[in-house]
Amino acid sequence: MGDVLVGERAAAPDNTAVRTALWRALHLEVDPAPHVVEDAVGLRIAAPEDGWRERPDMDPRATGGLRAAIAARARFVEDLLAEQAERGVAQYVILGAGLDTFAQRRPELAARLRIFEVDQPGPQAWKRRRLAELGHDIPEWLRLVPVDFEGHEDWWEELAAAGFDPARPAVIVSTGVSMYLTKDATAATLREIASLAPGSVLAMTFMLPVELVDEADRPGMRASEEGARASGTPFLSFYTPGEMLALARAAGFAEVRHVSAAEHAERYFAGRADGLRPSTGEDVLVATV
Repeated sequence: MGDVLVGERAAAPDNTAVRTALWRALHLEVDPAPHVVEDAVGLRIAAPEDGWRERPDMDPRATGGLRAAIAARARFVEDLLAEQAERGVAQYVILGAGLDTFAQRRPELAARLRIFEVDQPGPQAWKRRRLAELGHDIPEWLRLVPVDFEGHEDWWEELAAAGFDPARPAVIVSTGVSMYLTKDATAATLREIASLAPGSVLAMTFMLPVELVDEADRPGMRASEEGARASGTPFLSFYTPGEMLALARAAGFAEVRHVSAAEHAERYFAGRADGLRPSTGEDVLVATV
């Protein structure tokens, strides 16, 4: 896999991937300990322009709930992964990996797994180059899998070519992706994942309809929608928890559960003196084959 992207033209990651990395960094920089997740690596990879902290979308005073939500979902995924690794699951697939930094931040856990980061070829080539510039090797257990989703490449075939074994259980994670897909596309993805080996687990985030979002968080959600539309990547799909659970059941998963922002708040932010809590609007589907 080391030479797969040599000929690819690197293209910077999209704004959403960069903002997510910067919000994780801000949590570490401006919020007091204990930190839900500690990620300074993503900031170094992104290498934003000077003054990025003064941007409206990064204003520490206005983005507390959002950066807490981003930190919480990262921590939840890592906790789920650690739990599954203890059960013997040894394959981890990140769909739409963006500037994910798990492999660099948690090498002691990551080295016990075979990790597959699936992303568009251009941004993934850009990330590979940035990792090299920062002195981060690509170890044998980390497979960067370029897939041209817009060209309708079969990402399952690309995963298999990279060494993924569909006969063995895996953890599959998709965060911050489903809102950009049609409901039919998400249903098709769920069916594909539900066909994996028994014991495989999916964690997928999904956006709630605005009427299910806390009133205080609605302006931020609308701003996110407007920003996504202006960037040419509009939000296409929203789900009630019941709708997402029904979609996963219909896809063939044996067990499904919904994890809300309120559960993240109770699990990771209870008792904080600063009152930091994640905003509402994005919940998690956890589905087991």
